[in-house]
Amino acid sequence: MVKSFRSFFIAALAIFISSPSYTQTALPVGFSLEELEQMQSRNYQDPYYEASGITTPPSLPVRAMAQWEEIQALTITWTTYESVLRDIVRAARLETQVYIVCGSQCSGSTDSVSVKNYLTSGGVALSNVHCVYAPCNSVWTRDFSANPCYLNDVDSLILVDWKYNRSTRPKDDTVSHTLARVLKIPLYETTQGANLLVHTGGNYMSDGLGTAFSSKLILTENSAKTETQVNSIMHDFMGINRYIKMSVLPYDGIHHIDMHMKLLNEETLIIGKYPAGTADGPQIEANLQYVLSNFNSVFGKPYKIIRIPQPPDQVNGFTYPDNNGNYLTYTNSSIINKTIIVPQYYAQYDTTALRIFRDAMPGYNVVGINSNSTISASGSLHCITHSIGVS
Repeated sequence: MVKSFRSFFIAALAIFISSPSYTQTALPVGFSLEELEQMQSRNYQDPYYEASGITTPPSLPVRAMAQWEEIQALTITWTTYESVLRDIVRAARLETQVYIVCGSQCSGSTDSVSVKNYLTSGGVALSNVHCVYAPCNSVWTRDFSANPCYLNDVDSLILVDWKYNRSTRPKDDTVSHTLARVLKIPLYETTQGANLLVHTGGNYMSDGLGTAFSSKLILTENSAKTETQVNSIMHDFMGINRYIKMSVLPYDGIHHIDMHMKLLNEETLIIGKYPAGTADGPQIEANLQYVLSNFNSVFGKPYKIIRIPQPPDQVNGFTYPDNNGNYLTYTNSSIINKTIIVPQYYAQYDTTALRIFRDAMPGYNVVGINSNSTISASGSLHCITHSIGVS
């Protein structure tokens, strides 16, 4: 009788934990209050795992891949926001292989059987879907995963992993080790000694031809280094020879550029736009003018600029971030070969955003995915996906 009750209790607990509504372990893109308290503890030490990749730069010329290049895989971590992840898999599996990091070692996650059952219960077929067991802390795979690069232009694929800027999430910082091993891709790391670089994927975009963009958060988080030293590490490991850095935005607490801009190709930037004088609008306009006044595209022509609304937060009374509204954004989208997934919030602005993307990217399948749940944690579709280029 005791054994039967124990089995029933364990089964019931497993169902509760694997439920899409179970978000006790959900972590925001930025630090949670508990993490901040942990970091302020007198005895706190960064528990970063020992590096398992190559910690010296490649000996051959490196080229960082752009997000519109062909990919062999999309990666996600199955911890929270399961309904959003399911919709991502629904769209992505038609374009590429999808690798889902899951398992009991992932905070809030479940085993592969439960993940696959959840997918199929929502009408998502399992072809091109793979589950990988690896420790992880959060869903924000864009920020902690390694970035695809090529040696000798397109000769051979490598992954380059920075030290994640969330030191309280050590498991996240090792996910790339597992994926590199599973996919048999060499992994380089900027995690040791003079090559140590703290960085995050939401604050990085490359044009695939040597130019990259970030906010100046990259300098703040590496304050022990000069800007020249930061640039040198990015050049040596990723082939970035022109690193454009913009002022941080006052109301974007995480200072990730993917919350208000995106490169659509080597010459085109899509930039979020607020009503005049609202929230981060003035700083976005100042940053845009800085870029246009000082830089051309890699082909020597002025950047083409497409504007897209940064919508008010309907849930909180149509407020903007300067009035306690969530940071709704459409630029936090992901390109998956010939499909682009775009955040959706409510019809008044969604229809405009989808039209803008379809006009800007003819020939692409533009898919809207409801992102109201994730945006309350300061992230959307780009934040919870990453990609691996073709070999």
